[in-house]
Amino acid sequence: MSEKTVVLSAINENEVSKFHERVMQDVAAMAGVACAAIGDRLGLYRAMAVLGDVTPAELANKTGLDERFLRDWLINQAAGGYVKYDTITSKYSLPIAHACVLADENNPLFAAGAFQMFTALSRAVPRIAECFRSGTGMSWGEQDPEVFTGTERLFRPIYVNLLTTNFVEAIPGLKEQLQAGIEVADIGCGHGISTIEMARAFPKSRFYGFDNHVPSIERASQRAQSLGVADRVWFSAANADKIAGSGYGLVMFCNSLHDMGDPIGACRRAGEVLAKNGCIMVVEPMGGNRVDENFNTIGRALSGASVLCCTPNAVATGNHALGAVAPDFELEKIAKAGGLSIFRRVLQTPLNRVFEARK
Repeated sequence: MSEKTVVLSAINENEVSKFHERVMQDVAAMAGVACAAIGDRLGLYRAMAVLGDVTPAELANKTGLDERFLRDWLINQAAGGYVKYDTITSKYSLPIAHACVLADENNPLFAAGAFQMFTALSRAVPRIAECFRSGTGMSWGEQDPEVFTGTERLFRPIYVNLLTTNFVEAIPGLKEQLQAGIEVADIGCGHGISTIEMARAFPKSRFYGFDNHVPSIERASQRAQSLGVADRVWFSAANADKIAGSGYGLVMFCNSLHDMGDPIGACRRAGEVLAKNGCIMVVEPMGGNRVDENFNTIGRALSGASVLCCTPNAVATGNHALGAVAPDFELEKIAKAGGLSIFRRVLQTPLNRVFEARK
């Protein structure tokens, strides 16, 4: 009997079967996310939220989509628990609570943007696998463009509902300063959602968004124009360690510091352009302070995003990769290496940590 046979014979078949089932659950979830991305793209969740109970034929009639495809899509969604199926009427429905997450883009727990973001990130798997071999990176701008839009849609409900209230109010005196009027720099602003939401909430302040991804800056500028805040919001393409201006009463890093290849340089520059009594607000994903604190649904999603996007971008643009699950003490170490003397967590939500930093 070979050593391999001996080892295999010692394996508990129930354990193998149980783990195989766990893996197949993930495979099914992956298929479900792909189908959910299709449903989101085609407006199926929004349609079901309005229509109520429907058969595949009725949904096809209302949406103008093919009934045969909808039939299997609805089975997939019911199997995943996204929609409900009534065995008596043979109709499907989207519960109100599910509609909040899948169809209401203004709800703080809207998550359909994640379907778009992660399916787009998965297209980079061959390239990211090569990064593992070579130690090189892949910059944000090299990702599929739907990554940018999906990220915007995922973060927007958080910023709309929490940034200008809970996050700002967690830093003593900041809301009053913004109401009176200060200048604000938003570093790593992407499509400018955080910058624009702040401008809409605090019309007496002036806002400057910076990002090194030119297409994102162009989109942000267009959005500011269309939303009527271009008179107090400006966007510029720049690396975080070279942003322009001075005397900012607030510098913001909204889910961006961990993506940067030189976060120390970014913190140093933030301190240099800060007004004497100004502060820095750092919003980061809800990573754990111990490795095993990330062994949960949020930690799994964040570490996956870190593998597929955050770390590759940091490696491509510098020599320091924090990643999306960087613990508080690593973030504090970076901030203090960049010349900031105060760095403290002031708020946490299920998805984010908010820090106050000062010179």
